[in-house]
Amino acid sequence: MRLPRQLQPTVSTHRSGVAPAREAPVIVVGAGMGGLAAAVRLAASGLPVLVLERAPTVGGKMRELHVAGQAVDAGPTVFTMRWVFEALFDHAGARLDDALDLQPCHVLARHAWPDGSRFDLLADREAAVHALADFAGAQEARRYQDFCMRAQRMAESLEGPFLRSPRPTPLSLLWRAGWRGLPDMLRISPFENLWRALAQHFHDPRLQQLFGRYATYCGSSPFVAPATLMLVAHVERQGVWRVAGGMYRVAEALSALAQRRGAIVRCSSPVKRVLLHEGRAAGVELANGEQLAAQAVVFNGDAAALGEGLLGEDARAALPASTHLRRSLSAMTWCGVSPARGFDLSRHTVFFGDDCRAEFHDLFDRSRLPRRPTVYVCAQDRADSGTGTDAAERLLLLVNAPAVGDREPGTPGHLSPEEIATCELTTFRHLAHCGLQLQAPPQDWQRSTPADFSRLFPGTGGALYGAASHGWRASFTRPGTTTRIPGLLLAGGSTHPGPGVPMAALSGRLAAEQVLAHRASTRSWHPVATSGGMSTR
Repeated sequence: MRLPRQLQPTVSTHRSGVAPAREAPVIVVGAGMGGLAAAVRLAASGLPVLVLERAPTVGGKMRELHVAGQAVDAGPTVFTMRWVFEALFDHAGARLDDALDLQPCHVLARHAWPDGSRFDLLADREAAVHALADFAGAQEARRYQDFCMRAQRMAESLEGPFLRSPRPTPLSLLWRAGWRGLPDMLRISPFENLWRALAQHFHDPRLQQLFGRYATYCGSSPFVAPATLMLVAHVERQGVWRVAGGMYRVAEALSALAQRRGAIVRCSSPVKRVLLHEGRAAGVELANGEQLAAQAVVFNGDAAALGEGLLGEDARAALPASTHLRRSLSAMTWCGVSPARGFDLSRHTVFFGDDCRAEFHDLFDRSRLPRRPTVYVCAQDRADSGTGTDAAERLLLLVNAPAVGDREPGTPGHLSPEEIATCELTTFRHLAHCGLQLQAPPQDWQRSTPADFSRLFPGTGGALYGAASHGWRASFTRPGTTTRIPGLLLAGGSTHPGPGVPMAALSGRLAAEQVLAHRASTRSWHPVATSGGMSTR
């Protein structure tokens, strides 16, 4: 593919690398949510942008698989924080509602336990309180209201000083909050773990297990993750939407918007290394040997790939050593087209195992597949209630797994075919015990393992959320937008502000705004805070 004249790179023969051309593009490596968001923001601001993606399609972890002739979501399944995407589209002179058909979920998730109990967590707060009183009693319903208020205070305290900063620290949070905001900062409970905080609000162990699942949204354990993750309850309360046609439409919409604003997207274009000129990122070399100049490089891959030298030896210096950071969870997933009988699935249904502590002990302490897993099921063709038919439907099943996808056979932690087969059998038996009858694998199902995710996302071992959010320092040890190499920026779920579709998109916007700030200034490269407040509409 030949670039238009204004994007053609100038390649230098200088031994330190390529010299950036005056009109060279900003090169975005990786077309996941962070990379696509950065491309939209930069292209809409008038900069030339070239996106390079190693896979045949855009989307990164937001992917779909074709099973029995149908496209099934195989990555993220929940759309929240729509204001993040509204802002991206608005800045680019477009409307989110023109690109995506978003339908609100009235049931956030249906939950089932091995003892036969079931509970729907409703989007409407008042309705949720009544439903919870029917499920667990009036006192638990009152405790739930207190829990919601605490989650809201946490979210509001962290909106501006944390999410808008390219590299927040504990001191920067306190500085931006000021002395009047100090009580709010203390109320976010950074030093308390999520499980212990939940025990203060709920006496019913089923509810502790339900809300403890928020830790898995960032691939972590509720027994070690900070209580701050309670804020997810408030984010969900602000709205969860279904995307007509599947979540992959989000990736397609961002890619199309970036290209309409002038960005060029090249798939099947793996980057071999980042090229430096006089100590600054000045381009990339592709696997085929092609060298492309850049005025800046935004890396939208897992930050661990830099430290492992997967983008060249020079790029290793971009980040400090992070050998002590524990990987987040991986997953075992099954994408299938099957009739779902015996249990009235909602769009999102969680089938809990009977021992939450043992499950996370298996995952993190023993690095093995859980013996009694919790199973998440996304019924892509459903809304809040069942279809009421015996027709085959598109389903995604997910069980949390350790991020050991890069372990060699015969080494500790390697998942053998026998272990994977046992997990598969256990998963479908657990669903059957809870009343859900599915057409069992392997017919019309595609399975993905930690090893598969490790191949898809180099440097991760299959971890889907970067480093685990364990302990109060986790949010501050996650890599920020800028790196030690000027002109090399980071975006994606492994970087600040964290994993998840809207957070990865925010990281891309932060990276783009650093590029724009540098161009607007004659001073040396430096991080800047994003102006304006946050909204959770």
